[in-house]
Amino acid sequence: MALYSHDGSFSMSIDGQELMHSEACASERLMGTLGVEKIELDVRPRILIGGLGLGFTLRSVVDAVGPEADIDVAELVPEVIEWNRSHLKDLNGELLGRAGIDVFVDDVAEVIRKAKAQFDTIIVDVDNGPVAMVAASNVSLYSNTGLKRVWGALKKGGRAVFWSAKQDQAFEQRLKRAGFKVQAVPAKVHARAKRAAYMLYVADRSLGLGLSSDL
Repeated sequence: MALYSHDGSFSMSIDGQELMHSEACASERLMGTLGVEKIELDVRPRILIGGLGLGFTLRSVVDAVGPEADIDVAELVPEVIEWNRSHLKDLNGELLGRAGIDVFVDDVAEVIRKAKAQFDTIIVDVDNGPVAMVAASNVSLYSNTGLKRVWGALKKGGRAVFWSAKQDQAFEQRLKRAGFKVQAVPAKVHARAKRAAYMLYVADRSLGLGLSSDL
């Protein structure tokens, strides 16, 4: 994985293929907004973000909830965290030093596996969505078992948001089988783009029992 800078813009690529760009961050910002739009701040919420990237999802979450939440960010690649603290400090990296924000090296799937009704919101933006590009192991997060674990890691009434490079009806059906109420939200690459290019899957956990209640 490599970080590139050009005329004040930044991008991250793997094996020469661009994964993200600071001028194409509309979908990442929308993920954060959708993830926390239902959160009540009268009780301090707990939010998990899978994938730090260029920090735009974290930025949109912080803009929405301010210092009134505990935010965990699990990033698989240590260099991404280091780049945010150094080269990207003036982009979104300064957020990493704020109180209430914990950014650490870990596989978000492992964080989710260990959590039990712990998070109000889980935002997942790793790899290329349900179809892996960076690491084949990421597929497990979007599997039936992985989604049941997401359900179990959320508090009752909690919400998960998943980024996908394209519409994926099979993934949407897996979310529903795991016990979620699902909304597919088209997302643009740029805020001023005429058409949506990506899909965000908003998955709400019901207040009752679901298929993953025994995990």
